[in-house]
Amino acid sequence: MRLSRAAAWLALSSVVLAGGCKVGPNYRAPQMPVPPAYSGNGQNGQWTGAQPADAKDRGAWWQVYNDGELNDLEQRCANANQDIAAALHAYEQAHALVRVDRASLFPTVSVGVDASRNGVSANKPLRNGGASYWDFLIPVDISWEPDLWGGIRRQIESTTASAQASAAELANTRLSLQGVLAVTYLQVRGLDLQAQLLRSTLDAYVEAARLTQTRFAGGLATQSDVAQAQSQLEATRAQLIDLGVQRQQYEHAIAVLVGAPASNFSIPEKPLAGDPPSIPTGIPSELLQRRPDIATAERRIAAANAQIGVAQSALYPQVSIGATGAVESAEIGRLLRSDSAEWSAGPSASQVLFDAGRRRARISVAVAQREEASALYRQQVLSAFRDVEDQLSSLRVLEEEAAVQGRAVDAARQSADLSLIRYKGGLATYLEVLTDQTILLNDQRVAAGLVARRMVASAQLQVALGGGWDASQLPRN
Repeated sequence: MRLSRAAAWLALSSVVLAGGCKVGPNYRAPQMPVPPAYSGNGQNGQWTGAQPADAKDRGAWWQVYNDGELNDLEQRCANANQDIAAALHAYEQAHALVRVDRASLFPTVSVGVDASRNGVSANKPLRNGGASYWDFLIPVDISWEPDLWGGIRRQIESTTASAQASAAELANTRLSLQGVLAVTYLQVRGLDLQAQLLRSTLDAYVEAARLTQTRFAGGLATQSDVAQAQSQLEATRAQLIDLGVQRQQYEHAIAVLVGAPASNFSIPEKPLAGDPPSIPTGIPSELLQRRPDIATAERRIAAANAQIGVAQSALYPQVSIGATGAVESAEIGRLLRSDSAEWSAGPSASQVLFDAGRRRARISVAVAQREEASALYRQQVLSAFRDVEDQLSSLRVLEEEAAVQGRAVDAARQSADLSLIRYKGGLATYLEVLTDQTILLNDQRVAAGLVARRMVASAQLQVALGGGWDASQLPRN
């Protein structure tokens, strides 16, 4: 059939014309000056980070805390968190848009079927007498706009980069929520440590209250001593109750992160203990590949850069090739015969001669959008370096503070023990005992708080370093 020859001609033309040029600038990744090392990585204090020589997979970075409960919660968060689910569906949309734009490289083919009964007027000019007839038609239309100037290919570049940015946003959402979950969980364990401390202190205060009662009964203490001991005991019980309020709020926050109703969610008590694990930091230049938010910003530049080419392609003539064919007959039995075929094919071109600068303005818009994306990328890199330096400094300073606070606890404990001995021997008032015990408890709570703050800083450092993510995980589409 002649129609098949037209289709073959169109296919050959597509092969020849597909190699057209691409207008617009080719993308170059932005360059950022980076420091050779982190200033807070053990250079200004006793704290030193681990060397990045190990090849251990750090994807599940929270496992360094060796806490099965935390591991389970992180898995539940990955599977059930609705923010992660929403980010996943956003990436699926972006990935589908790439396929939409790729389809523009190929011809569009449509086919139809039409059957109609037609009546002709007997009074119609050049027609003697009326008549009616059947018209059976199977039309085929083929249309194609060859990408001579690369506008479609630049659009594919843009949507591909946007899809990669969406994938990086998904990774960043996961990492952020993993970090929030780990930090909140460690804070719960820090409250458990303080609760353990308060319970042991309550036991000591109960004994102190019993001692004052005994001494009061023997005439060796005053009613004021008894009242002070009881006041100290009840105030400490109130502090323990207050910890329960904070703990429940943290539990409710974790419930939302793991996609569970807060009403029936709880975490078993387990006091925090030990020093934070060593975190390999690597060198600053690696951070550009390890942070998904940086990858998102960089891919946004690539997407905006490709849009310049899309805008520039509109300056050139728009060429299209079309072919129309059909088989038509008044008798259905003759419809598929070769003499029932009809067709037409040929190219067409159009060029805008005047648009009052609209296309040039769109190019300027695209250039400005690329520069905006570049500025946001540089700001994101600077913020990432700041995040790492903040947490390195926190770990270093908190370690020094913990050492000093430990000495303060030892001194306060010694003073409290001596005051109690002096009180039992009648050489000191109970106010002296009460003062020293209050100082000891305050110092112990500060020390317990530092344990939690150091653990939290280590988790925040891992998030600042990108967790176990790397830009090589971006889909290539």
